[in-house]
Amino acid sequence: MQNRAEQIYNELLVIKCKQGDSGAFEELVNKWQRRLWNYAYKVTGSDSASWDIVQETWCGVIKGLRKLDDAGVFGCWIFKILNNKCTDWLRRQQSQARLSAKLRGRANNNQSPHCNSAADLLDAAIEKLPSDRRILLALRYREDFNITQIAQILGIPEGTVKSRLHRTLEQLQQLMELTQNG
Repeated sequence: MQNRAEQIYNELLVIKCKQGDSGAFEELVNKWQRRLWNYAYKVTGSDSASWDIVQETWCGVIKGLRKLDDAGVFGCWIFKILNNKCTDWLRRQQSQARLSAKLRGRANNNQSPHCNSAADLLDAAIEKLPSDRRILLALRYREDFNITQIAQILGIPEGTVKSRLHRTLEQLQQLMELTQNG
């Protein structure tokens, strides 16, 4: 999450962008690019797909920025665009049957009995989760969005976010135990 000064500065950049200031847009891209890419990579596991998704996200920002009424919600707004682009990518992968083969390959690789640390166990268990659950964990624990913000990004009720997060953490614990014992 951002501190208050960063939040205000981001809002100022968004306002300047809406007024057509290309320098402000370039600065906004520089501030957000790595964070967006990290999230896309966490979802896709693909360097090139992540860059493509981030580029599509910025195109969406360019098209929709003038319609953004509250500059203070820019972070949630851009992550909603990014998340939608990631979801579209995942759907394309599933329809082409590449994703299932990739996940099966990863699952087989992660079943190695040589997991040395809790971080290795956690990574192996997270890889076994469905993509929508990995997205939820990334938004909450990597990007540090709160429940309300996640609900806005995913377009679902806050109660649904809470219950999915709870079930996901339980499932993650079970997967970690299985990975450790197997």
